Amino acid sequence: MPSIHASAVLVGARALLIRGPSGAGKSRLVLALLRQAERGFPALVRLISDDRSLIEPHHGRLLVRPVPEIAGLIEVRGLGIRRLDYEPAAVIGCVVDLAAADGERLPAATRLRVEIEGICLPRLPVAADADALGLIWASLTTDRAG
Repeated sequence: MPSIHASAVLVGARALLIRGPSGAGKSRLVLALLRQAERGFPALVRLISDDRSLIEPHHGRLLVRPVPEIAGLIEVRGLGIRRLDYEPAAVIGCVVDLAAADGERLPAATRLRVEIEGICLPRLPVAADADALGLIWASLTTDRAG
């Protein structure tokens, strides 16, 4: 099962796979999503993995799991490594690419899909200066026009 440089968080029934270069804010975004759930929306947000994730195609879906050695651990910049409850596995529902060079104001439809391990998934490209949390909520709570 391949290990990739990505964090993952369960939001409702599906996981967000959060990719991006070092320092792009993957852990910060996971923590923001967890804080948002404390306010009641969405009702369920749980850490799956931070920084390294195992992915595996399974019956037409892409599963994500934590790397066993760092399961339940997350880096909180300025505080160090912290332990959280975590999910052992989930189905990926969307890929969030932080600091994406193609994070445009009105992205082409072809940039809103990505293939990983032979599985095609929705993709949210987030420019370096964009509000990732706001874009995630908009993608979860609104319908695409046209």
